Amino acid sequence: MANYRDRRVAQEILKEVNDILHKKVRDPRVQNVSITDVKVTGDLQEATIYYSLLSDKASDKQKAQEGLDKVTGLVRRELGHRLSIYKTPEIVFVRDESVEYGNHIDELLRGLNKD
Repeated sequence: MANYRDRRVAQEILKEVNDILHKKVRDPRVQNVSITDVKVTGDLQEATIYYSLLSDKASDKQKAQEGLDKVTGLVRRELGHRLSIYKTPEIVFVRDESVEYGNHIDELLRGLNKD
C-alpha cells in the first residue's frame, strides 16, 4: 500500500505558509511572494518551499529571499502550532524558476510565429 502522507503534509504546509505569509508577516519584502510548491522529505524532517515573484527585478528577488530567510523561524513556529505532526520540519525557501522558464518559452514561440 502506497504511503501518501508526505504529499498530504506538503499540501497542508503550502496552504498554511500562504496564510502565514499573508496574515502574520509584516515584512514588506515578502508581500509579493506567492508559494507555488512544497516538497517534503519522506521522513517529514525537511520541507523545501518554492516561491515565485511578480517582479522581474534582480534587486526584488534578492530582497524577497532575504526577507524569507529572516521570517523562517516565525513561519516554522506558526506551522508547529497549526499542524498536528510530531516534529515540525526544517524549512528552506527556494525561488521557483519554472514561471520564468515558461515565459521564456512563450517568447520564443511568439518569435517563431512572427517569422
